[in-house]
Amino acid sequence: MSAGVVFQEALRILNRQQFPEASRRDLLAVLEAALPGPLALLYDAGAEAGLPRHTLLARAAAIYIKYSTVNLCDDLSDGDCTYLSDPVRIGPCAQFLLQNLFFHLLVDLDLPKSVLSAVTYDIVVGAGLQDMELRTSQWTAPLYCEVADGIAGRQWAAYLQILWHGTPLAERAATIGMNLGRAVLGWEDIASADPRFTTLIEADQHEVVAWATTAAEALRQEHLQCLDAVLRTIDPVLEKKGKIT
Repeated sequence: MSAGVVFQEALRILNRQQFPEASRRDLLAVLEAALPGPLALLYDAGAEAGLPRHTLLARAAAIYIKYSTVNLCDDLSDGDCTYLSDPVRIGPCAQFLLQNLFFHLLVDLDLPKSVLSAVTYDIVVGAGLQDMELRTSQWTAPLYCEVADGIAGRQWAAYLQILWHGTPLAERAATIGMNLGRAVLGWEDIASADPRFTTLIEADQHEVVAWATTAAEALRQEHLQCLDAVLRTIDPVLEKKGKIT
């Protein structure tokens, strides 16, 4: 239910925009392709921080739109964008529309300049490391960790700084976000047998598992229910792979 209300808010935002109907249909497909994504976590994290419902939904929906933009970028790069009729021509335009919609929403969230500067910096650095990922054919543990910090750690640092601004958790947002991105990407890559991980030599796989496990343990020490829910999914995969490696 919590994930659903955030997604419905993202749809309301989309429907308020003056986009051509064909564009609206394509953007809906992009939002649906990213499901379930971080919807439940965003809602639970906002609720645990004590955000009023309207603020929580506005911030979480804006973040989900950004998340969907990143997901589209990944799919276009990997040739996995099967939900648009002509991804080579339409995909870049859809990404351009959603990216600009996110920044429009970000301004409307009325965040202070210091938060906007930190968030956009993390997004820019993360985008640069996405480019590094696409150009990498041979992975090592140090390179994996560097790229993961950009495409996942900084992404989540930005998301939580947006979500938790003005709450008691605001000062912890960047650190928690970095560790969350590290743990989640490590878990996802192991579970999906992503070449980023599977092409590593055994010693480097062990190093990456230990790195992600350390991040997960740091999350555990935050004593937040929203993170505990994520760890219940992550822990078994990291623990099993740790024993194998």
